[in-house]
Amino acid sequence: MNGLLAYVSRRLGLTLIILLAVSFAVYVIFSLLPYDPAALTCGKNCNDPGIIEANRIRLGYDKPFWEQYWLFLSGLFVGRSFGTGAAAIFCEAPSFGYSFQQHACVTNLLADALPVTIYLAVGALILWLIVGVGLGIVSAKFRGKIWDTLSTAFVLVGTSLPTFLTGLMLIIFLVVKWDGSPFPSDGYTGPDEDFGQFLLSMVLPWVTLAFAFAAIYTRFVRSQILEISTEDYIRTAKAKGLSDGRILGKHTLRAALAPIVTMAGLDFAGLLGGAILTEAVFNLPGMGRLSLKAVVDIDLPVIVATTILAAAIVVVMNMVLDIAYAFIDPRVRV
Repeated sequence: MNGLLAYVSRRLGLTLIILLAVSFAVYVIFSLLPYDPAALTCGKNCNDPGIIEANRIRLGYDKPFWEQYWLFLSGLFVGRSFGTGAAAIFCEAPSFGYSFQQHACVTNLLADALPVTIYLAVGALILWLIVGVGLGIVSAKFRGKIWDTLSTAFVLVGTSLPTFLTGLMLIIFLVVKWDGSPFPSDGYTGPDEDFGQFLLSMVLPWVTLAFAFAAIYTRFVRSQILEISTEDYIRTAKAKGLSDGRILGKHTLRAALAPIVTMAGLDFAGLLGGAILTEAVFNLPGMGRLSLKAVVDIDLPVIVATTILAAAIVVVMNMVLDIAYAFIDPRVRV
């Protein structure tokens, strides 16, 4: 037990260091961009150098880099004020900055966008695991037969079609050309507004993402099962007279679980950073659309925040997977 606690403590400490390094690297990169953040936040008055300089002082961009970075870090824990006097704007912790283009604290923008992306990622994850793992098992069990051929065709189509094309085809045939289609054409509906409409508005995005990922998982699970089936302990289990179903459930799938969990965890973390194409096609107000809008508008605080958040999600998911392995397999702790 002490070894497990020590391992978890080490992983937590390392994760905090990595998160700090990621935030610093992102802050450095965006501070080197050929844009003047003070000029991007003063609207029509940006033709006047005096107003730009006053805006730079008001927002703290005149301070040394290290002081600016410290203000950014401290804002994550205690909040931060932007501007001075009666015109000052305070963003509560965790503060990622203030977007003058959208006139809102960046944290509030993230709080509105992240749940949509979470709904999208969770639903797609469930679908692609059910379909991908199921087809992978069937394909391996009936290797060389018609079911294997059909699953191979599914893999080829799924890995060949880009997600935006899949999404557009679903919209054209299931919304535009289908009279009386139950799927809404006016974008996203929140679960707190109308849960039934929420499910209908998310079905096609879920299917779009799941189709691409399920194809990848079908191929991966099939290869894992076929590889594990050649191991000595599987042949021993067969020699003992265990049924194929028992061998598959108790030995083969258990051995294949770790790489599947790793792959699913990292793919899920990547989607939480924003499925830009899928969100754009289905007009979902998630992290992907927020990031895309920030890039188009050169909204630097939002770009920095979404980049750091996406990287942090991947880092934290890696930590969670490592800790989960420590519980599953004691050898990992060594």
